[in-house]
Amino acid sequence: MDRSIADEAESYLHGLLEEWASPRPGECLACYLDRAVEGSGCDGDLRFAELYRDLVAPRATGLLARLESAGGYCDCEVLVNAMQPAWHLWTTSRELELDGQTIVLEAEPPASMPQCAGVRRGSTQPCRNWHRMIRRGR
Repeated sequence: MDRSIADEAESYLHGLLEEWASPRPGECLACYLDRAVEGSGCDGDLRFAELYRDLVAPRATGLLARLESAGGYCDCEVLVNAMQPAWHLWTTSRELELDGQTIVLEAEPPASMPQCAGVRRGSTQPCRNWHRMIRRGR
């Protein structure tokens, strides 16, 4: 029995989605989340973090609890509260003179992240392009 064009197209698109949604070999959790959230947005949960754990680090059973304790209750919050781009990627703060006034430009994170620097298989640690945020007690 021949497959219809619609079935072939659906199969092709499903394959592309799986390829896109899957962590790349050696890709760290932070780079994967950055790429996944950039591509499809955040649904208010940790679905991409959970998928990463299941596919790359299944022994990291406490990952979701660790992310939540760092303020990452959803995939995008992980990138805001639990991890941040490494300082070496930020612009430097500087002062500019404009019409006789001094304007201070604060340091800023990169507009887009470079390619993942890589981690060993099974790791949930960020690559050198990211820092884990330190949560202070209240």
